[in-house]
Amino acid sequence: MNAHNPHLAATPCIDSGHPAVIAFASTHAQGNNDRERAVALYLAVRDGLRYDPYRIDLSEHGMRASTALSQGSGWCVPKAVALAAVARAAGIPARLGFADVRNHLSTERLRRTMQTDVFAWHGYTELWIDGGWRKATPAFNLSLCEKFGLLPLEFDGVQDSLYHPFDRAGQRHMEYVAERGSFDDLPLGEITATFAAIYPGLLAASAATPGDFAADAAREAGSASA
Repeated sequence: MNAHNPHLAATPCIDSGHPAVIAFASTHAQGNNDRERAVALYLAVRDGLRYDPYRIDLSEHGMRASTALSQGSGWCVPKAVALAAVARAAGIPARLGFADVRNHLSTERLRRTMQTDVFAWHGYTELWIDGGWRKATPAFNLSLCEKFGLLPLEFDGVQDSLYHPFDRAGQRHMEYVAERGSFDDLPLGEITATFAAIYPGLLAASAATPGDFAADAAREAGSASA
């Protein structure tokens, strides 16, 4: 590994040198080339870490890849950080990408707390494969997608893996509102400042009542279809 390459280097949050990150990469980075190993890592992070937007901790510790792996869960940004870290640990150059999105998979609690359906700084991972950057979005685990009729995001290491605009039933799912660009490290200060400005109650609500996002979403989906 070239320590001078910023896309392979460890950072405080993309802690690719952490034993837990190295162990995860060693276990899951299976394949004959970088593309196959990247796909295997994507699936392992997508489905091995449960999507949980109720548990948001913007401290450096809370945003580390190793923390997400130890918890077995994370919202979109820690999951993107985790994928970047395990990719770097496996020798695959990686960086982070961000966009603001309008997310139609939400809950009453999340909407009430955020006061908007626009999620700022939605995170995904960009992996350097076969001479180009490929976007990979590992946020929604397969079991969550199956429960809510969403098309799971696949990643083949060739095409970008970005959210589908519609779900299986043709209902609105995700809209990209604005691009924020690509980053070699997690822009935690910028994310924290944005969240404090537009989601003033989010962090307090996350700390006060953990809750169960999947259970809340399932209950509300059931009530809507009843």
